[in-house]
This record gives sequence, structure tokens and C-alpha cells, in this order.
Amino acid sequence: MRQSELEARAGADSVARAIGGRVRQGRNSRGWTLDQLAERSGVSRRMLVGIEQGSANPSIATLLLISDALGIGLPALVDMGRSPGLRVTRAGTAPVLWRGKLGGQAVLVAGTGPPDVAELWDWTLGPGESHSSEAHAAGTRELLLVLDGQVELRIVGQHAEVLATGDSASFAGDLPHGYVNAGSAQVARFALTVFEPGVGGGAAR
Repeated sequence: MRQSELEARAGADSVARAIGGRVRQGRNSRGWTLDQLAERSGVSRRMLVGIEQGSANPSIATLLLISDALGIGLPALVDMGRSPGLRVTRAGTAPVLWRGKLGGQAVLVAGTGPPDVAELWDWTLGPGESHSSEAHAAGTRELLLVLDGQVELRIVGQHAEVLATGDSASFAGDLPHGYVNAGSAQVARFALTVFEPGVGGGAAR
């Protein structure tokens, strides 16, 4: 295994352990059992056990369900946005929350805390690679700016749009959607901002 692959795996293991600890801390601070968190989030107890132990590889959608159930938002789950003032994340230190089979990745580079949670992502997709996302919480909006290559934006019930370098889009994130590298040879890179209002309103049920 190459050194870069070893470093990527070590980084992923570190992120998984950190997320697991914060899920467990958030659950315990609310006095919830694993079964109670499973019921509130819609994530299976088995998956929650794996996440808390740092042995699971949850999708971004799963992490969103858990963070919404805990009422903290995704950035807090990966230890971002805790400071009310300036917070700087140096290059290469932000958590990678998705890795594709063709070299793509999704890096959460900045975020804010509840109740109105904003996330800033740095995405890359290898040639021919894609990522599908389930519908987020009601009222979620997304902003996308293509930095390199071409990205095909697919939203359920709408025509797909091919965005070239410098093109941008604003769309509803509470519909199933996906991103596809529309180029045949070039890596596609895009910045994505996700705004989710009213996080935490039902966390204390």
C-alpha cells in the first residue's frame, strides 16, 4: 500500500474515532440509550454502535440524521464551528467525510452551529464519478460553484444541468439530488455551501 493511501486511511480512522466520541457524548448528555437515539434518528442501533466505537464508515446522510437528532448540526459532530469568533482550518486538516472509488472526496472545511447551520464543503469527483444525496431536512438550501472541470447537477423532478468552470447554482437541498463529473478525463472540483435552518428544535423530545 502506498504512503498516501496509508495516510488517508489513518486520517479516516482518526475522524471516525472523533465522530464516535462526539456521538456518544451527545447521546449521554441527553440521557438517551442507543435505542432512543436509533428511534429519533432513524439510524439502526447496530450502525450507531459501530459509529460510537469508531469502526463504522457512515455515509454523510447517516451523519446528518444523527446530528439532526442530537440537535447539534453536522459541523459540531466533526468538531467545527464551536467558536463564536474567528476559526481557521488550515489546508489539509479538515475532515474528509466521503471518499469515492475513483479518487473523489468531500471535505467539510467550515461550519456553524445551530439553530441555523451552514456548511462549507470542498468536493472533488474523479472522471466518471458521481455522488447521490438523499433529501435533507425541510428548508435546506445549497449553493454550488464549479472550480474545475464540469459538474452535472441532478435534482429529482428537474432537468439535469451541466455546470462548467465558473458556473454556479442555487437549489433546494430537501429534494433527492446528486453530482456527476460530466467530463471524461478531468477531475471536477466544486465548492458547496449547505444551509439548514432550525436545527435542534426537536432534539429534547
